[in-house]
Amino acid sequence: MTYYRSIGAALLASAAMVTAAAACETTFRSSDTHPEGYPTVTAVEYMGELLEERSDGRLCIEVFHSAQLGEEKDTIEQTQLGVIDMNRVSLGPFNNIIEETKVFSLPYIFRSTDHMHNVVDGEIGDAILAEFENHGLVGLAYYDGGSRSFYNSQKPITSKDDIEGLKFRVMQSDVFVDMVDALGGNATPMPYGEVYSSIQTGVIDGAENNWPSFESSGHYEVAGYYTLDQHLIVPEVLVMSKAAYDKLSAEDQALVRQAAKDSVPVMREQWEAREAASEEKVRAAGVEIVEDIDKTPFIEAMVPVYEKHVTSEKLKSLVEQIQAVD
Repeated sequence: MTYYRSIGAALLASAAMVTAAAACETTFRSSDTHPEGYPTVTAVEYMGELLEERSDGRLCIEVFHSAQLGEEKDTIEQTQLGVIDMNRVSLGPFNNIIEETKVFSLPYIFRSTDHMHNVVDGEIGDAILAEFENHGLVGLAYYDGGSRSFYNSQKPITSKDDIEGLKFRVMQSDVFVDMVDALGGNATPMPYGEVYSSIQTGVIDGAENNWPSFESSGHYEVAGYYTLDQHLIVPEVLVMSKAAYDKLSAEDQALVRQAAKDSVPVMREQWEAREAASEEKVRAAGVEIVEDIDKTPFIEAMVPVYEKHVTSEKLKSLVEQIQAVD
């Protein structure tokens, strides 16, 4: 009986969503690789609620979570072409498309999450969002992506030397590839959705990510060692197809931008709670966590990465500006 009640409730909820979407003049299709209930997903859903309310029901957002519309690299291209209207993506995959995004993906560029917030919420963050318009996109907001650390199936990493020879999945970004190579590991770019089976079958030894992604993906089930070296604090970014954006009136464009901005504090609050819950679950599962690690050799190893990727005067200036932010 409970089962049929659940089915009935699900059908009613689905019908309500379809009816609501049908009532909107414009429904934006938004992509996310993360699962339902993940902070980035719920943040865009909240943005949709704000947008629908403030537009008197004219503008809506339908979020396609769990990579329903494809992995990040593919959805970026579709968003540029206008096939997808909105997209939540890590900045990593943009590094090979928009040069300025590289600075936010540099290892140890941010001293803490607070430092990252102060940078992206200010003039530097706005300037980099503006660069997306040269590539068929409109940058709307930054979300949190936590601090990324290494995990693997082979052994605990207690020093830089332990990375030697291990195969790690990275996002499809030259910066990420060079970061792992500089540490002595073997970088393997691949889509996020292929990581679990690749660790399980030994194609790779591990990957690097934050607490919620490590947990929600189930990677902790096949990679029992997690080292908190916190080499990256890479923001997520919410973008919109410029083709879809340009169809809107100036008033509706302002509504979209403000709703995106207003979703950020909600996302950050949910992210903080999710990080704590994911960490608790991973620890309870028996994953060996290495916390006391000397980051100095890791930081020193990044010198050639900076030399290779921070070449233009513009990027050098951005790095200096970021480092000067409190």
